[in-house]
Amino acid sequence: MSAGHVNPTRAQFDAFKAGDRDAPVEMLNLVRLRDRAEYPADHPLHGAGLSGAEAYAHYGAESAPVLAKLGGAILWRGQYQTMLIGPDDEAWDHVFVARYPSASAFLAMVKDPDYARAVIHRTAGVATSRLIRCGAAEPGTAFG
Repeated sequence: MSAGHVNPTRAQFDAFKAGDRDAPVEMLNLVRLRDRAEYPADHPLHGAGLSGAEAYAHYGAESAPVLAKLGGAILWRGQYQTMLIGPDDEAWDHVFVARYPSASAFLAMVKDPDYARAVIHRTAGVATSRLIRCGAAEPGTAFG
């Protein structure tokens, strides 16, 4: 599996910011965890021997209040089972859709000091990920 997709590139973040900031945003999250968390040398949990799953659990617990404060929620989560179409070497530990009332709310989350402290755990625990911005759409019975 390709590694290194933990944080957005500048170009990706700029493209996100260039989109409509007022409409609701749904973010498809695909997350693969490290076996062992990798905290910065100056972080209190550096060398603590936490697994990627434990680090990501810290991220979830600490970021949840910020998500709620901004009106966001986890709309759906599922357990990855198998790849039907796509690279055979991609497998995911977490698959979920987070909804934000707007892209502006997502950007406010990223700038929130409590979130900034929480995201250190995400960076420490995640081996690779995909975060895909989607516009909200009505559910239906047909594809397309």
